[in-house]
Amino acid sequence: MRSKLQQAGLVFTGLCAGVLISLNFSANADKSPLAPLPVEELRNLADVFNAIKQGYVEPVEDKKLITYAISGMLSNLDPHSAYLDAEAFKELQVGTQGEFGGLGIEVGSEDGYVKVISPIEDTPAFRAGIKAGDLIIKLDDTSVKGMALNDAVKRMRGKPKTNIVLTIMRKGEAKPIVVTLVREVIKVQSVKSKVVEPGYGYVRVVQFQEQTAASLAQHLERLVKQGDLKGLVLDLRNDPGGLLHGAVGVSAAFLPPGALVVSTDGRADDAKRKYVASPEDYLRGSRDDFIRGIPASIKTVPMVVLVNGGSASASEIVAGALQDHKRAVVMGTQSFGKGSVQTILPLNSNAAIKLTTARYFTPNGRSIQAKGIVPDIIVEETPGGSSRERLREADLDRHLGNGKEADVSAPKPAEVVPGASRKDAAPKGKDKPKDADDEMKPPFEIAGKDDYQLAQAVNLLKGLQILQNSAK
Repeated sequence: MRSKLQQAGLVFTGLCAGVLISLNFSANADKSPLAPLPVEELRNLADVFNAIKQGYVEPVEDKKLITYAISGMLSNLDPHSAYLDAEAFKELQVGTQGEFGGLGIEVGSEDGYVKVISPIEDTPAFRAGIKAGDLIIKLDDTSVKGMALNDAVKRMRGKPKTNIVLTIMRKGEAKPIVVTLVREVIKVQSVKSKVVEPGYGYVRVVQFQEQTAASLAQHLERLVKQGDLKGLVLDLRNDPGGLLHGAVGVSAAFLPPGALVVSTDGRADDAKRKYVASPEDYLRGSRDDFIRGIPASIKTVPMVVLVNGGSASASEIVAGALQDHKRAVVMGTQSFGKGSVQTILPLNSNAAIKLTTARYFTPNGRSIQAKGIVPDIIVEETPGGSSRERLREADLDRHLGNGKEADVSAPKPAEVVPGASRKDAAPKGKDKPKDADDEMKPPFEIAGKDDYQLAQAVNLLKGLQILQNSAK
């Protein structure tokens, strides 16, 4: 029996070695010599594989075990690397087009549970009051403890108009919160705009998708046609990010041609790149340079960029670029701090892996990772100086380090609006006072009549206009 086990182990070790060699050749072709294979560790993997095959209480398919091994390797690297089976890979591709089925939650994993990173605006989860930082511990009657994140996401997605019951643990709540959500076809309108006051425009990017920059161009043209703009607010609050070329395109709408938007740095040569405000870096499959048609006044109109703890990834790239080039004043609260690049590597089985391959850096060389963008002017959500507690990248298990923490520091806020605080979260161990009726109350309406941060942004733009007029 033992000899058979050893023989099978040797065969499996050889198989693993062959797979790794083939992966290494494809990943390192024309780059660097192959590293020696960890034979002893592969043998341990083979021993575990065969122990499960021979002794586990129930038979397990080889494919399932290999999938679990791949998934485990990736999920233990950082919160954003993951294995995507064929279905998850397809859903990812559909999601970047702006339409998918489900509840409307950006999620990660922590302590074996599903952790809410951010609810997406105008979705069932958002309307039900699901909050960033909530731990989902049950889906219907099934515990998610130890469940693969992809499996949990699959359970949350489903046919529109079907129900799912989420059991949630929330900081500061003694008992779990149970909420029933109805699945919908999630259609994310990437860009929204309006005139908040005569001469003052407002444009919001909800999520960075394939057509976000082109849509932004249309909205900006529309705003200018409604009258000369004295000031513009670009709202990136609660924007979880999305596609890199979308962030470059949005930045290019406000920056001079050729201006550096973001750089990336990783171990591989193709992970070391600079992205600038040029069609080569923001157009994808389109011959029409939509940025060229934007009115020239958009390049110079006074601007405020709003961010908060829900602004992540691509939205942080835009805020950092406009801040470093001194094109706009960044206002709000410190952003999420997701400054890493995930590369999708398709596999032969129609599956893929999502692998963290680099870090993002602003034009001035600041690392966004685990730090975020610090606003020039801190303004919290209410006049009293309070903001809802936010989950940030630095709070996630196994988060990637900053990479330049010792030699690059975030800019200090130039000003703090009276009544506001420099902290976006409550001190550890202390819970903010809350009303009983607020337990599942959805977040305040962004760009609504009670949006204090937007009101302060418009007030700042009016002040800048007065200064400009007096200087003439």
